[in-house]
Amino acid sequence: MAYLFTSESVSEGHPDKVADQISDALIDNFLAFDAESKVACETLVTTGQVILAGEVKSDTYLDVQTIARDVIKKIGYTKSEYMFEANSCGVLSAIHEQSADINQGVDRASKEEQGAGDQGMMFGYATNETENYMPLALDIAHALLIELANIRRENSEITYLRPDAKSQVTLEYSDDNKPQRIDAIVISTQHDDFADEATMLAKIKSDLISILIPRIKAKYPQYAHFFNDNITYHINPTGKFVIGGPHGDTGLTGRKIIVDTYGGKGAHGGGAFSGKDPSKVDRSAAYATRHIAKNLVAAGLCDEVLVQVSYAIGVAKPTSINVNTYGTSKVNMTDGEVSKIVEGIFDMRPYFIEQRLKLRNPIYSETAAYGHMGRKSETVTKTFKLPNGESKTVTVELFTWEKLDFVDQVKAAFGI
Repeated sequence: MAYLFTSESVSEGHPDKVADQISDALIDNFLAFDAESKVACETLVTTGQVILAGEVKSDTYLDVQTIARDVIKKIGYTKSEYMFEANSCGVLSAIHEQSADINQGVDRASKEEQGAGDQGMMFGYATNETENYMPLALDIAHALLIELANIRRENSEITYLRPDAKSQVTLEYSDDNKPQRIDAIVISTQHDDFADEATMLAKIKSDLISILIPRIKAKYPQYAHFFNDNITYHINPTGKFVIGGPHGDTGLTGRKIIVDTYGGKGAHGGGAFSGKDPSKVDRSAAYATRHIAKNLVAAGLCDEVLVQVSYAIGVAKPTSINVNTYGTSKVNMTDGEVSKIVEGIFDMRPYFIEQRLKLRNPIYSETAAYGHMGRKSETVTKTFKLPNGESKTVTVELFTWEKLDFVDQVKAAFGI
């Protein structure tokens, strides 16, 4: 029997994502000037206020106020009527030094034996239902909001958009787990005030269906055939959405972990990513398991896979590695046997994850909105500045965990 599956996304102007982007901007600035920085930074945003808290061990000093304001400005909170504005909001820092008790479990005389920054389990997932090996519903949900933000910045076809927005996509699947069509789309977007609410709702719905959806179909032709005349659209279903962003809801780092990963497909260990340096396996091992999963599917080992790894705090070697191919494996092996071979291909000790994926670079700001997985791996140049005027320009590779650089090794190991 056919079934429905739904995933959601949130925009860069969503309050939780504002918090994530500030936390990851701090990470990038610390790593740019001290690659060995240990950072766990949380951000809270609310009406007119940004509060920074967390633990840091670093040889550099940052102007955290300027960094936070620059992020807020880039997102688009630049008008006083938003009640949260880059130049006027208060920024309070309660960042302090990292606990020596925690640090002793991470740092080792031999870097190769660097311990995990915490206990816990992390998951990586991949499926061949999209070109980037991501779940289709989540990929479309992200695409809708990325394009909506593009329209907002262009300020030509639609001129009333504000930064906060959410999307949700429901897909119909066939009995053999193949996506057939989009059944429903939900979009809630913050907007300028209108004199007449009924006119406002009608215009927003008409604009999004007639302007946003055609742009999505044109920009993502591989998804165009999933759109149809029977989609149920819920556009701003609560009605007026003028009060939004941190003024409408308090935002916190790490509250959108399913949006950040696989939209409800696969599994999640519960740990957030943003604001954490790569010694925290919540982040680095989640990236590493995605890297494994994507390369396994791309190599043709299976159609869908979930990879789990777990750690004990202060211990380098994982306590377990598990591979679940959901019965889609193309090799004559049990999933347990597959797991053993995978363990031999990918060294999952924290230091080796950091080295393999080049994680001690300032590469995290780009991850903090529209998902950490399924993104394009590319090389970019960034410039960072210290309060004393010193600047540093670095060239870094983004989303290294999305590279298909282990496909040949996987094929050789499994005789594919």
